[in-house]
Amino acid sequence: MRRASRFVLGALAVSTLATAGCQPVSFSDAEKEVIASLALTALPPLPDDPTNRVADDPAAAALGATLFFDARMSSNGTVSCSSCHLIDRQFQDDLPLAKGIGTTNRRTMPLAGVAWSPWLFWDGRRDSLWAQALVPMENPVEHGGNRAAFAHFIAANFHDRYERIFGPLPDLSGVPENAGPLGSEAEKAAWNAMTDAQREAVDRVFSNIGKMIAAFERSIVPEETRFDRFAAALAAGKQPEGDAAFSSEEMLGLKLFIGKANCINCHNGARFTDNHFHNTGVPVVAGLPEDLGRETAVKDVAADPFNCLGKFSDAGPGDCGELRFMVTAGEALTRAYKAPSLRGAAGRPPYMHAGQIETLEAVLDHYATAPIAPSGASEVHPMTLSEREREALIAFLKTLGE
Repeated sequence: MRRASRFVLGALAVSTLATAGCQPVSFSDAEKEVIASLALTALPPLPDDPTNRVADDPAAAALGATLFFDARMSSNGTVSCSSCHLIDRQFQDDLPLAKGIGTTNRRTMPLAGVAWSPWLFWDGRRDSLWAQALVPMENPVEHGGNRAAFAHFIAANFHDRYERIFGPLPDLSGVPENAGPLGSEAEKAAWNAMTDAQREAVDRVFSNIGKMIAAFERSIVPEETRFDRFAAALAAGKQPEGDAAFSSEEMLGLKLFIGKANCINCHNGARFTDNHFHNTGVPVVAGLPEDLGRETAVKDVAADPFNCLGKFSDAGPGDCGELRFMVTAGEALTRAYKAPSLRGAAGRPPYMHAGQIETLEAVLDHYATAPIAPSGASEVHPMTLSEREREALIAFLKTLGE
């Protein structure tokens, strides 16, 4: 990134910088308010999770962290949650498609700030952080396990720690070592042969595994960036110092982001996401199964036995507004995917839900041309930016990860 020609902001002149031959960049009072809304200081307190009574229990978070990094939480002993959510990569990886035991159909999402998301996964097919944590465990190309095996694993290795958090473990002596509703044919047959009480006991332990991992993941929050330091100085009317002082190029990129480029329409708030789902005309990936995004996910989350309204949730019906009132039909759902947080995005290519676009420059090309969506209706309209404006926008995006 070019950092030449840095100028100090005047406390009263508010964000006026220039380079030779360029018009000064300045922000109106309204723009300054928008910029303040994007700073980490505007992030609301960590939201409660009424579905998870141990969400803020330190003991649950500690055991959840242990499980998060434990490769024994997979059928072949080589895959943990941290296999895709790398601690030194913003709890994400650099792959277009996540790899566990096999290769998935989607890109790994970063975990920083995930506790503020009302919906999980690219398509929102789960409505709580703990329900999301359970899905990879039974996915044959991720952890490849089954819920009876996970319950036995907890009983054999973390019996006392589990009981200090949740109370007595159920009697698993008659439960097969390997059984589950989503596993192999043998595992499904063993699951169906179990009694209702045994299945409920296993499901209870399984759901509690998710709740402990979620308690840990709630501690993964976004880190302060250069942009946040700049925004803080701007809001206080102070002169930014050191790396908080933006170059004229970065200033222009920020102005474009909240204005002409319309990025803020979907990437707003302190996490730079509106948490909603959008069809942006992203191309399909050859060789992958058809992926309709939110259109399919609304059915999945409604049928999930671990959703907010299910028996394993700690919430009451009045707590489940997102689920009870979600939009379940309409063209707007087709191929709609969650607007990801842009914090740190410049440092984690490729982009989109299946890594279809390799660089930020190519992302801008996509939005400039606004291709017709493979199905459904794209929300994107052609965007015309000069080469200088494109470079400035990318320069600004880099400040969200520095």
